[in-house]
Amino acid sequence: MRPSLTLGIEEEYLIVDRESLDLVKRPDPTFLEACSEALGAQVTGEFLQCQVEVGTKPHTKVSDAAAELLSLRKGVAECAARFGYAPIAASTHPFAQWRRQHHTRKERYDALSDNLGQVVRRMLICGMHIHVGIEDEDERIDLMGQVSYFLPHLLALSTSSPFWEGDDTGLSSYRLTVFDALPRTGLPDPVESFGEYQRLVGALVKAGCIEDATRIWWDIRPSDKFPTLEQRITDICGTVGEAAGIAAAYQSLLLYFHRLKEKNQRWRRYPNTLTLENRWQAQRHGVNGELVDLGRGEMVPFADLTAELIALVRDEAEELGCLAELESLRGIAQNGSSADRQRAVYNAARASGADGPAAMKAVVAHLVGAYLEG
Repeated sequence: MRPSLTLGIEEEYLIVDRESLDLVKRPDPTFLEACSEALGAQVTGEFLQCQVEVGTKPHTKVSDAAAELLSLRKGVAECAARFGYAPIAASTHPFAQWRRQHHTRKERYDALSDNLGQVVRRMLICGMHIHVGIEDEDERIDLMGQVSYFLPHLLALSTSSPFWEGDDTGLSSYRLTVFDALPRTGLPDPVESFGEYQRLVGALVKAGCIEDATRIWWDIRPSDKFPTLEQRITDICGTVGEAAGIAAAYQSLLLYFHRLKEKNQRWRRYPNTLTLENRWQAQRHGVNGELVDLGRGEMVPFADLTAELIALVRDEAEELGCLAELESLRGIAQNGSSADRQRAVYNAARASGADGPAAMKAVVAHLVGAYLEG
């Protein structure tokens, strides 16, 4: 039986001061209360006080999830404005200093800080997670292994973290450089069944390394809370439209792989080292570089791979009602992601005579303005 493939999107935002454009290190305690009054349980605090997270409800169609996501973004923006704040959708703040931030005082976050030390205290990063409903546990694991091939493609399309503490890192997604310092990150182990996955988690729990499966921070994982396969590799997208395009690709790929399973077929699995090479290429160059086509054994321009991906799952996207969102990925591949737009703003400001700090502020101002673009 076909899985439901219901879709939910989670996003994390950074909260900046409208005047200084720096992060709000200690937001007014009533700010999060105001967000909760407006959006209910769909908005929560995060590890750092300068962050908030939102999550949509499950939806059958990408367009409905995107519409709700835009509504959530608007709700956070309206609450922030009352305090002189503004949210931005970027996986790193262009010039903020992580040592100057404060983590939220909760037992869970205090334990993380004590357990992981400076590694977690410098997690001044935001991401986008996409849940897709796959009710059969073993199929969840099977599809996790197959769709991992395309995680670097999704990462490249989402990249939004070129700057870190006032420097151009040379990467399109510096967020992953920070995140990969945590344990139990990266690509998932090649497990063959849900039972094998549970045994792996159980071994870590029994040894006292982790409390539960939520401490497995792979790029993709079976959710410990919902009957979903949770994609976690992506940066947060600059616009809701970009998020919708990536969600359409992810949902359509899972339907494609389900159909292969019904035909007693599957996508070829490659060694993690090869997929990790593509992960690095996407992290470094975003949509401007090349990835290895592992079937052909050669580097291929990312725009060409995007066109091939769209062609591969076109029928599935049409069935799911997200073909328009899938087709929008061509625009990202050709015109650039948020990382490219941020660099363009920075370079234009410098060309106009601004010094480095002023140019970085121009980037934040751009992100504030782009936050509600659909």
